[in-house]
Parts: sequence; structure tokens; C-alpha cells
Amino acid sequence: MGQKKDLTSSEKSKIVRYLAEGCSSLKIAKLLKRDHRTIKRFIQNSQQGRKKRVEKPRRKITAHELRKVKRAAAKMPLATSLAIFQSCNITGVPKSTRCAILRDMAKVRKAERRPPLNKTHKLKRQDWAKKYLKTDFSKVLWTDEMRVSLDGPDGWARGWTGKGQRAPVRLRCQQDGGGVLVWAGIIKDELVGPFRVEDGVKLNSQSYCQFLEDTFFKQWYRKKSVSFKKNMIFMQDNAPSLASKYSTAWLARKGIKEEKLMTWPPCSPDLNPIENLWSIIKCEIYKEGKQYTSLNSVWEAVVAAARNVDGEPIKTLTESMDGRLLSVLAKKGGYIGR
Repeated sequence: MGQKKDLTSSEKSKIVRYLAEGCSSLKIAKLLKRDHRTIKRFIQNSQQGRKKRVEKPRRKITAHELRKVKRAAAKMPLATSLAIFQSCNITGVPKSTRCAILRDMAKVRKAERRPPLNKTHKLKRQDWAKKYLKTDFSKVLWTDEMRVSLDGPDGWARGWTGKGQRAPVRLRCQQDGGGVLVWAGIIKDELVGPFRVEDGVKLNSQSYCQFLEDTFFKQWYRKKSVSFKKNMIFMQDNAPSLASKYSTAWLARKGIKEEKLMTWPPCSPDLNPIENLWSIIKCEIYKEGKQYTSLNSVWEAVVAAARNVDGEPIKTLTESMDGRLLSVLAKKGGYIGR
């Protein structure tokens, strides 16, 4: 019986199986027609297991280096631990130690999503705040559009899962399965809409004006009194289809012109209180990681969520405008959050 150099994977599996059945190493050698010493050597190596890892002493950093790391972390938000330590010329520190040190002075955060503000944007935001500082905001109709998808925003499907339980599977539709574009407005303590933009319609100047004619003007505005129409101020953002010459002229023919059409500073979603209403609605329709299988079902969820929003939170949002304007001026046109 010749001696072979190595055991094959199949032979190793058979050895394990034979050992489990109570066979001796000598019997296994006869069954596999291999040298007894080869079988015995394999069994001994398997029983020894992996060698214990020798822990190396961790690299310690001095108080001076710690101060440098703290300054670098403040100057380099969203940087990796390796980049922060390299900027301080501190080498030889393993990742686990770097993270433990940074955990005492910083937190892992995502970048905040907000429009970039340059010097011109900030000046225009300040001018806007000064212009409308004495405005009666109970007469302003704040409008905006929101798109809702079948899957919901990324990162919303989070929650506590018991130990030993698997997290539920979330389905992902190709290209998010499309979505529904929703338009609405708020004034004082009243919600106008929401109104659904017809599927497949891209809002250019002409389709936007036609949409307002079919929904906002016919279903809400025309029912208001003459005195209300005379005092109402219409707000919309600077999207190209909304702020175009065509849309502005069309609104003017409807009587919404000059001081009745609010000028809007660029890159300022934080100044529009209806953005907070969208957050309330999205939290409701996507709570507990809920998903939808059709555009009609997600639209019905939006309508139901909007119906549950009473006048009190809407009034709180519209009455927050004085404070928002003061914050813009205090921050010299800077972003104020929502």
C-alpha cells in the first residue's frame, strides 16, 4: 500500500464521517487504503484546532496627539478615522483603537441634505426676510409639490428587532416603481388639496398652469369670497416651470400679480412651512417600513394621511414664519433648518 502525499477533500470528509461512526484510525486507513500514519496525522492536526492568537500591545497615543486628533476631527467632518489620524501624522494605530478614541469626541453622522448657499443666495434670503418681516402670514398660501414612491425614502425602514429574529425582507421595485406627484398648499390652519398630477405628465409651464386651473382654481379658489381673494398672497418656489414668464403672466390674468405673488429667494426649502407638512405625511404613509404595490394605493395613503392632519399643526407651521425670518436675519442668510 503506497503512501500518498496529501489527502483529498473527499477522503477528509470520509475520515470525519468514519470517526463519528466510532471507527478507529487503523480501520479508517484500511477502508480508504491509505497509510495509517497519514490518517493518524490528519486526526491529530484536526483535534489540535486553531492556534491561539497572540494579542499584540496596542499603540497608545499621548495627550498632545489626542488634542491633534480632536482638532482634525473638527476640521474634517465625515472623514474616516484613517484620514483623521494620517492628517495628524499618527501611524501604527489599528482601526479598532482609532474608532474607540474618536467615539469619545465625535459621532458617526450622515451628511445633511440641503441646497448649497453661496454669498449671493444669502444676501437674497436676507433681503426677502426684510421685505416680508411685517407681513400677515395668515394670508399667505404656501404651496409646493412632493413625489411619493412605492418603496419609500431610503433608510426609513428601521426599527427594533428581537434577538434571534430576522429583519423582514423589503422588496425593491425597479427604478422605485415610479411615483405619484402631489401638489398642495396651506394657509392659516387650512390644507388646500392635496391634488394629484396626472401620471406621466411632466410639469412644464403650460401643464403646470393647466393643472392649477383644473384643481386649485376650480375646486378651491373660486369658492372663496372677494375679500379673501383680494388679500391672499400666493407663494410658489423658483422651479423653472413655476417661475417662467408664461406662468407668471398666466397667474397675473387670474389676478395673482405684483404684491399678491410672493417673490421667493433661491435654495430656500427651509423657509417654506409646507415642507414640514410633507414630512408629517411621509412619516405616516411609510410608518413601520410600509410599501405599496400600485400608484393608486400610495395616492390613497397620501389622501388618508392628509385627512388626518387637523388645523392645529398646520396653524403651528404657518405661525412659525415670523421666527423663521428672524432666524434668517440672525444667521445672515444662512440655512436655518426645518
